[in-house]
Amino acid sequence: MDIGEGARPGLRERKKRETRIALSWAAIRLTVERGFDNVRVEDIAAEAGVSPRTFNNYFASKGEAVAARQLERARAIADELRARPASEPLWEAITNATMARFALGQDDHRGAEDERWAEGLRLMVGEPALQGEFMKTSAAVEAEFAAVIAERTGTDADTDLYPRLVASAVGSAMRVAIQHWLRAEAPGTMADLLRDAFAQLANGLPTP
Repeated sequence: MDIGEGARPGLRERKKRETRIALSWAAIRLTVERGFDNVRVEDIAAEAGVSPRTFNNYFASKGEAVAARQLERARAIADELRARPASEPLWEAITNATMARFALGQDDHRGAEDERWAEGLRLMVGEPALQGEFMKTSAAVEAEFAAVIAERTGTDADTDLYPRLVASAVGSAMRVAIQHWLRAEAPGTMADLLRDAFAQLANGLPTP
């Protein structure tokens, strides 16, 4: 009996996370296909197979739902980074953690084979109505990274400059890599771009 009672909260939290991710993906897909202004909360809920009321339990707006995927990925990378061996050099650990999570979600960037999808993503990233949500999410992402970097380096994310500086660099590298992937004519894979970005940061951004 005790085991069952202890197991239920874990299952409940997992289902809540799955619903949140499904809603975010639905918001992204519909925004890419129709344009942000042509997507309603009701459409997103229907696409995810839930009610509008359920949507409102998870997100305050459709913009927040679109941006949520970025935060979910960052949390997954942070969890992966916590699990990396303590002996692994920091930038190597950051790179390996990021690669592990992007490999699991490789369909996030399927536009490499689908120009229509990539063009829709370009429009979504440039959508003025979403910029505020993306900025809020970026701040939350950097806070996630700063916490785990502080843990690995024995620093304090609130009082020390180092973990927040590294977290900001990681977040910026990911944003730049994604933007480059979306805009370049032959950008290569997202994994290659991220490895290159992190390697340049690890080497102190040497002059090309």
